[in-house]
Amino acid sequence: MREADETTRQRLADALRDDPATPSELAVRLDLTPESVVRHAEHVSRSIDGNETDEQLLVAPPTCRDCGFDDFDDLLNLPSRCPECKSESVTEPTLTIE
Repeated sequence: MREADETTRQRLADALRDDPATPSELAVRLDLTPESVVRHAEHVSRSIDGNETDEQLLVAPPTCRDCGFDDFDDLLNLPSRCPECKSESVTEPTLTIE
């Protein structure tokens, strides 16, 4: 099972190097759930930080479509509602590796 996880994480890292994407978009491309994409992305972030390359996992924060709030505590998260206005119209974070 560990080998399959590493393969999934490598596929995720490769996808993030190609184009920025949300967890839902990546889930469709990689046949995963958005929650598992977030979990794997956390591991990918740690593994590329330990490499000798200058790569980083960059995260554009989730944003409330109604009030514009984007100061979420955990950027790599899938919030269900805005803590400011309680709206459920929140975009997903966008991930990329640069």
